[in-house]
Amino acid sequence: MGIADWPEALRPRERLIALGAHTLSDAELLAIFLRTGLPGCSAVELAQRMLLHFGSLHALCNAALHEFCKLPGLGPAKFAQLQAVLELARRTTLEEIKRESPLTNTLAVQRYLQLRLATLPYESFTVIFLNAKHYVIACEELFRGTLTRAQVHPREVVRAALHCNAAACILAHNHPSGEAFPSSQDHEITHLLSDALGLIEVRVLDHLIVAGRQIYSFIEHGEL
Repeated sequence: MGIADWPEALRPRERLIALGAHTLSDAELLAIFLRTGLPGCSAVELAQRMLLHFGSLHALCNAALHEFCKLPGLGPAKFAQLQAVLELARRTTLEEIKRESPLTNTLAVQRYLQLRLATLPYESFTVIFLNAKHYVIACEELFRGTLTRAQVHPREVVRAALHCNAAACILAHNHPSGEAFPSSQDHEITHLLSDALGLIEVRVLDHLIVAGRQIYSFIEHGEL
């Protein structure tokens, strides 16, 4: 039975309009995104198969194109649509943190960094540059790959801060391994950059490590 044949009160789209998106399950939200299922398989059932195949919504959103397209009913067009939805979420959240100081909206900053970094298959070192009133000027990925002192060059971070005329910044990087706890190299890089940026009077407000749904704050742990 297709969703169109379901009672109206059970249809995902109608439930979303009546009750709000937060009331729907992951499968129901995916069904609205998919719009149609397969012969003998409703969009909700296809969504459930997707979640079962990938193991989680996070893994589904993080899937590479060739993995995504292995399931019947999914192809490059659906993959592009999903990536567009995720990018809209990132940009919407970035607009949110640009409207007010990240210091007064730390949850929005963490949500944005998770959207931006959590699904990357490689390590990304990103810096959010702030003005004197701690409003966002720019958010830039400065380095990729395994983070070591040799690869994260303080002079490049200092150059970017000067270019933005920043007064402060928030450092961030991800751990694709899934463990947010900082390594000894993370500690070394944090203090190295803090000292280098301090010479040009740019204050490091925090260093956040993103690993899936986990996020580690140096400032919250008294390490900065």
